[in-house]
Amino acid sequence: MDILSGLGQVPADMRDPVVTIGVFDGVHRGHQKLIRRAVKLAHEAGVECVVMTFDPHPVTIFAPDHAPDTLLPLEERARLIEELDVDHLLVIDFTRELAGESPEDYFRGVIVDTLHASRVVVGENFTFGAGGLGTAQTMLALGEKYGVNVDVVSLLFDGTERICSTAIRDALRGGDVAQASEFLGREFSVTAEVERGAGRGGRELGYPTANQYASDTEAVPADGVYAGWFTVLPDGNPIEGDMEPGIRYRAAVSVGTNPTFGDHRRSIESFVLDRDADLYGRTARVEFIAKVRDMVKFDSVDELLENMARDVSRVREILS
Repeated sequence: MDILSGLGQVPADMRDPVVTIGVFDGVHRGHQKLIRRAVKLAHEAGVECVVMTFDPHPVTIFAPDHAPDTLLPLEERARLIEELDVDHLLVIDFTRELAGESPEDYFRGVIVDTLHASRVVVGENFTFGAGGLGTAQTMLALGEKYGVNVDVVSLLFDGTERICSTAIRDALRGGDVAQASEFLGREFSVTAEVERGAGRGGRELGYPTANQYASDTEAVPADGVYAGWFTVLPDGNPIEGDMEPGIRYRAAVSVGTNPTFGDHRRSIESFVLDRDADLYGRTARVEFIAKVRDMVKFDSVDELLENMARDVSRVREILS
């Protein structure tokens, strides 16, 4: 899959692709439905498929105080979209290229004159153009005017609840990682570099952890302890210890600010079961499977250790 950074990188000879447009911030089951529809139509027509997305999220421009937490960094979005057999990922800097354009100027300038699209696939709640004034129905009308086929795909529901990024964020805020994963169609995960922690002696306590830190704008589960899988991403280098890159290992994962030790940074700390390795500086993915308990401030180290032992036992049960 080619990644095109902006409209200026679209090949001049691109002709008749099938294009689907959206933020695709979670690449969840609803997004996958949309992208798979575009890929299917492209294959049937013998043309390429282009996924057009935005970075940053348009809401950060129109209403920065209401900007949603990021479910996936752009690199992870690209990885998941590529797995859906897309030919090109077009990443638009919304602030620089599209903000302020009317729906018709947007359609004519991007869809017709730049991408030369034969067909566009959008969700039924799609909006575009300055102020989000254009809707899926606007897209249908413009497609008819400019000779571009437009497919409007219905929203996806799980029972009575619509699968959307907002529902996933709500589930994470409640610590319901199983629900978030159900809507995503895969385990919710966080990918970040392993850093040095607060220096409170995890190794001396018998529970050395791989510490990762989430930004204030990144979506993570509610504070607590979780059962999860820990994977060091391959970078061409071996790991010092008894772990291998690309292998999933069971882990007890703590999310929070570690009030027992006065650490106020929000961290994701993974105790990888039955393994010992130097992971500093490595990028790792943590997949969340189930919540074990809420975050608690303990009165003593002994009380902390007793609870950690119970947490590890419970994680073994969940992941067995």
